[in-house]
Parts: sequence; C-alpha cells; structure tokens
Amino acid sequence: MTVLKKTFIVAALLFSAAAVAQDNKVLNLCSSRHYQTDEALYADFTRQTGIKINRIEAGEDPLIERIRNEGERSPADVLVTVDAGRLWRAEQLGLFQPVKSATLESRIPESYREPGGRWFGFSLRTRLIAYNKAKVRPGEIRTYEELADPKWKGRVCMRSSTSIYNLSLMGALIDHLGEQKAEAWAKGVHANLAQEPRGGDTDQLKAVAAGGVFISPSVAQFLMRRHQRTSALKERKKGLVTLTPTERRILWLVAENKTNKEIGSDLFISHRTVETHRSHICEKLELSGNHALLAFALEHKSQI
Repeated sequence: MTVLKKTFIVAALLFSAAAVAQDNKVLNLCSSRHYQTDEALYADFTRQTGIKINRIEAGEDPLIERIRNEGERSPADVLVTVDAGRLWRAEQLGLFQPVKSATLESRIPESYREPGGRWFGFSLRTRLIAYNKAKVRPGEIRTYEELADPKWKGRVCMRSSTSIYNLSLMGALIDHLGEQKAEAWAKGVHANLAQEPRGGDTDQLKAVAAGGVFISPSVAQFLMRRHQRTSALKERKKGLVTLTPTERRILWLVAENKTNKEIGSDLFISHRTVETHRSHICEKLELSGNHALLAFALEHKSQI
C-alpha cells in the first residue's frame, strides 16, 4: 500500500477509524488489483468506518502516470500497486507523503516499509524457478545464482531485463551479492538464454513446453491464480474467457454501477468508445436487454 501526497489524513484513517474526518466520507483508492481478499478488506473497512471506497482502476504504470499528470489536482488518496520497483519509481516522482502510524509500524515489519513512512508493504509474492520436469531433475537447480552456471547454456528463458519484476530481482541481487557479482551473474544468465527475452510469464511457460528449460523469475502465485480463475470462468460462462483485458475492466466498472462517462474518465477513453466496448461484451456473452449487462456483471463480479 502506498500513501500519496495530499492524503496523510485519509491514509492514516485506514487504520484509525476513531479519527475519521467529519467532512470526508469517501476514500479515493487507485488500484489495478482484482482479488476477492481485497474486496473483503474494502467492505470491512466501510462497515467499520462508514467511509465509502471509490476505486480508480487501471494498469499499474498508467495509474502512476495518471497521478503524476494530475499533480495537485489529483483526487487520489491511496495507491495500491505491486512490486518495490514501481514504488521506487513513484517515490522518485515525488508522489508520496510520509505517514506516521503506530498501528502500521507495529503490524508491518521494518524491512517491508519505506524508512520514512512513504509506503508500506502488506503482502508478498513468491518468485520461483519453473522447469521442465522431463528434462531437469528435482533439486538440480535451487537458487537464482545457479542460472548463470554454464551447464545451462541455451536452456534458460526469461522476461526482458526491463520488466519491473526483473529490475527488482536485480536490485535484490545487488543488495545481497554486491554490484560486481550481480553484474557477473547477469552476464552469465544472458549467455545461457535459449532465446532473446520477450513476452510475459505465459510466453515463458510456452517456451518451456516447446523445449526451453527455465523461467526466471516466475511469479508462480500469479499464474496459479489466473489458471484457477480461468477454469472457474469456463464453468460459469464460457463467453467471459473471450473478453479482452479492456472489456474485463469495463465489465468490472459496470458492476461498480459506474456510468459510461465515469468509465471513460477512469480508462482515459471517450464514453462512445465505452458504449462500443459494452456492445461487444454483450455480443460475446450473448446478452440482450437494457439491464442484462449490469445484472450479469453484478452476479459474476467476483469472477471478472
């Protein structure tokens, strides 16, 4: 969780219901996450404080760019994003304001928060090395450092070095190994690549299935959640699987009971473009009627 400039009071109120500002009953929260655990957290917060959460949703980097462009006019109160690399970028842009909270400091270990109180981490992801079981024995490779071993030449695949996840991994290696050893590791891994880095996590998995051996890093929890969610969607409504990322986001905002104009504002597109997307969604889901899309969105909100 990251606290933006201009939002010291509201961010503190997230964890101190007794200090709720009397003239503000809405918290503007920027997030690209769509997890049921988050939904439960927001609902519980509103029940305890009476403060409504107004979500401003987009991709991680577009949200940061939007807040930067809005400057002092930004309505954002809290930013929820993933990866320390993005937090660093936003911090360098001067988007955060320090928060002093005894509750946050007692519940979140010092290693998981910015020393000046500019951001606080509340969840962790496990980065694993995925391998082809038909070609690699269990335990044959156990650490990231081993990916640079010449024995794996031509057998490693991974995302681009510009990926925020890999930038954060490199930062961690510099911290643990020192700059010289980390640089030597990066050169070793590059020499072992079976192909030039391209695509996302799923693309790396496909490369493994086609003959590559390793993916590093692999955000295993993310892939597992997506696989589980996709399977559930196929059972509930096959049409959902055919929706594009933009169509899914619009469907989610429909479930939030937002108008086309509000959706367009959140996604930086015109309301007419939103109408076109809604029409395509209805075609894919085989929906008809004035309120069919809203009814479907509300019923399947947790699976979108």
